[in-house]
Amino acid sequence: MTHPVRQIAGLEAAEHALAAGSARLLLVAEDASDARLRRLVDAARAAGVAVHPATPRVLTRLSTCSPPPPVLTLVGRDPVLDLPGLARSGGVVWLMTGVAYPGNVGMAIRTAEVSGADGIVIDADFDHAARRAALRASMRADRFMPVLWEPAGALLDASAGRHQVCALDEEGSCAPWELDLTGPRIFVVGGENGGIPGAVLERCDARVRVPMAGFIPCYNLQAAVSALAVERLRQLG
Repeated sequence: MTHPVRQIAGLEAAEHALAAGSARLLLVAEDASDARLRRLVDAARAAGVAVHPATPRVLTRLSTCSPPPPVLTLVGRDPVLDLPGLARSGGVVWLMTGVAYPGNVGMAIRTAEVSGADGIVIDADFDHAARRAALRASMRADRFMPVLWEPAGALLDASAGRHQVCALDEEGSCAPWELDLTGPRIFVVGGENGGIPGAVLERCDARVRVPMAGFIPCYNLQAAVSALAVERLRQLG
């Protein structure tokens, strides 16, 4: 079971997290000159904890307190897991397959991170420029959560027996709140036009449909992802 993902703010809290071995990443003011903060950064790097410099604007945007502290610490999630490590995780992994638009992918990456996922795997025919565009749209959430570009089957094979696989499908038989979304889960999202490929859909244990009531027959991909992510958080309480 993974530990809850959270952000902790401030120098003292960062020192405690590092000492406890729970710090996964430090976001540190790039213009910081405080000797105690420099010692923290040195200790983090020596322990193999990632340290990212941040401008005041970035710290303000990402901090949950005001004014922002000189350091924000990520705990609970390893942001550099590889595919086997992600497959062994005990929380949620998102799988996007056949998606076509970098903007939609970027917003889904951001939603996965904000909602506390362990990581996201993207099976898409994106070149380098398209991947960069998706990561920019995600608010560079890949710094704080694994974002892997791998075939869908590789994740499903590696995680077999570890996660229940749940498809976000317009032809699903139940609404998100009618299904237990807690525990280890892989949430599968298909492309904007073709949906989830049949070979992947056959490997899903459940199919969830977000209810719709308008003339347009489907939500934007990002909106549907958000609906499922928020319902999981509600169930977790």
